[in-house]
Amino acid sequence: MHAPVSDSEATPTGASGPLAPIQRVISALNSIIVVFAAIALVAACVILSYSVAGRALFKAANYWQDEAAVFLLVGATFMTASYVQEHRGHVSIEAFVGLMSPLANRIRLWLVDVASFLFCAFFTWKSWTLTHEAFEDGQVSNSMWSPPLAIPYGLMAAGMTLLCIQMLLQILAPLTGARR
Repeated sequence: MHAPVSDSEATPTGASGPLAPIQRVISALNSIIVVFAAIALVAACVILSYSVAGRALFKAANYWQDEAAVFLLVGATFMTASYVQEHRGHVSIEAFVGLMSPLANRIRLWLVDVASFLFCAFFTWKSWTLTHEAFEDGQVSNSMWSPPLAIPYGLMAAGMTLLCIQMLLQILAPLTGARR
């Protein structure tokens, strides 16, 4: 077992290397997105609370509330993935950390980053093709409200793109001499 990462160790990737300007831009964008995502989460809570109260008290139809909340939650989840990755906040299994040398752990982390990046790059590509298809075909949800599906697909694709950029910065950082 090992101790949790301290705040001083959780600095953004590449902050001291040649990738610093790109990382600063991504960090600023991530910080702005987190604020909007927090607002989206509060809005989803308000919408769902309104839905429950409206149904229980007034027998009001709720054909748009669930989808609006899901769209907000999808946007908040995918758009903040880069911020979470920047701070290494994603869940990781660290059973081997204590058994491996520091060099072996750095190599292991780098290989995991590369494998994760490859998966996320594929997911990003498929998300953009799904967004394009939904936009071109005018696809809408199956509900009475029928919002365009390009909205959640686009948020998913944009969030995954930011995540891939963040992961790529983390992969390149050790190769440029930057601190991991």
